[in-house]
Amino acid sequence: MEDGMMESYRYMDRTFSESSANSSGAFSDFGSERSGEFALNSQIAHRIIASTAAESNCSEGLERSLVADLESDSVEAQRRAAMEIRLLTKCNADNRLRFVREGAVRPLVSLMSSTDPQIQEHSVTAILNLSLRDENRDAIAAAGAIKPLVRALKFGTAAAKENAAFALLRLSHIEDHKVAIGRSGAIPLLVNLLETGTLRGKKDALATLYTLCSARENEVRAVQAGIMKPLLELMADPDSGMVDKAAFVMNILVVSGEARAAVVAEGGIPVLVEIVEVGLEKQKEMAASVLLQICEESVAYRSMVAREGAIPPLIALSQAGTTKARKKAEALIGLLRLARAGNSRWTAADGPD
Repeated sequence: MEDGMMESYRYMDRTFSESSANSSGAFSDFGSERSGEFALNSQIAHRIIASTAAESNCSEGLERSLVADLESDSVEAQRRAAMEIRLLTKCNADNRLRFVREGAVRPLVSLMSSTDPQIQEHSVTAILNLSLRDENRDAIAAAGAIKPLVRALKFGTAAAKENAAFALLRLSHIEDHKVAIGRSGAIPLLVNLLETGTLRGKKDALATLYTLCSARENEVRAVQAGIMKPLLELMADPDSGMVDKAAFVMNILVVSGEARAAVVAEGGIPVLVEIVEVGLEKQKEMAASVLLQICEESVAYRSMVAREGAIPPLIALSQAGTTKARKKAEALIGLLRLARAGNSRWTAADGPD
């Protein structure tokens, strides 16, 4: 990961950019809030239509009234207020600031632990929307949002899980929050979402895991949580549209012996060799990089990769790939030829007298 790279992400069919110390163009289209569909009575609809436009701000009186309703004893009032704040902050950047200044964060954080699934979903999504203003992220984390977001990731509706994952992604862009999120138990839940979620959920989970794994202890947690299996499943399925992203995440994880062993144990070598052979240009480069790291310190793994037929596609990549891909392919070919020569010597020495 490179310092100073510009991060872009998609939200509600709009592109946002900001400077980030831990970002990648590989994830430029990740992250999107899902409001779902629910009935609005005419009075609420009038407010929302008047206030959700990007250029239109809601009134101070409305903000104060909705924040007060979040703390009401009425479940219905809480549900309605959380829903309205969710919608009023959906596209309007100024409203995101105004609700934070009006004190909406703490009651929304509290309601994220509600046993009412709609209240939880509305509150999680409102917190996500507020987090889209960078200056709100510290206030959200300081209000104790991380643990309720993790709880929503475990027990929430499908939309709540996806939006909780994306909210954690937003908070994880601040370095100090990455370790706190990892220690909160989020990573196994994100790995589960990556494996079992909708396409949107998988994208949000993968983007969040990528950002969190810039912290070493979170890399370990992700590998121990079984991340290699869903990564390989995505890489083996071109129709997922996530081959590049999954390969990118795997490439940053296989620095450890445990991660390399997990790739091999999950049947990753055939998948990686096939990508080198038939993948797109960037996919081939990532797959070659992963294979090189797997083979650098293991003669046994070199033999497995060579037996899988990796050398011909690697030769082709060394001649026609990107500059980085050619270098990695050439280095890997050298290791595999050493392994093949070693196997030949072993066979001769072990043969009949």
